[in-house]
Amino acid sequence: MTNRCRPGVVRVSGGTRIAALSALLCAGCATVPRAVPVSWEQRLPALQAISEFDLDGRVAASDGQQGFSAGLRWRQQNDTATLDLSAPLGFGAAHIEQTGDDLTVTTSKGVVLTQAAASQELAATLGFEPPLHSLRFWILGASDPTFPAQESIDDQQRLTHLEQDGWSVEGADYSRVGQQWLPRRLTVTRQALRLKVVVNTWRL
Repeated sequence: MTNRCRPGVVRVSGGTRIAALSALLCAGCATVPRAVPVSWEQRLPALQAISEFDLDGRVAASDGQQGFSAGLRWRQQNDTATLDLSAPLGFGAAHIEQTGDDLTVTTSKGVVLTQAAASQELAATLGFEPPLHSLRFWILGASDPTFPAQESIDDQQRLTHLEQDGWSVEGADYSRVGQQWLPRRLTVTRQALRLKVVVNTWRL
């Protein structure tokens, strides 16, 4: 709905003319309604269908005793996630690739590890092995369609809290990226385990 204000001729004089003109203008101007957010039932499948994205930010992980933090570059292309961790002085730096159940980790020394050895290296670096497959959806502010989920959304139809596969997920600080609202802060926890991601730049 748009405002439609048409000028009118008021054949009165003096102060009456001003009052009548004001009344006419107010009566002829309709209030523009506020946009209604797209429902979560529509937003969720659209977010889950995003097959490619690119982000720059930071990641911090803790197992309750030790912590780790690093710069993060994440590129998602269909089912392949490529993550680069850049830590101070190269400690903990790593190149990670996951496609389905196949995991490869290249250490800062150039050692290439696959499968179980890659999982052990990732767990040793972060303190635990993160659920990368689900994290691909969580980072977008959506649940993983593979598992049942308990979702909480705000009045703008954005995910604020998620319970899924034994993990608790909190999304916050949403910003508009293309046609979507995406979180810039994500916190994933399971008991003492905690993973925090802060996104500086999103690209879809």
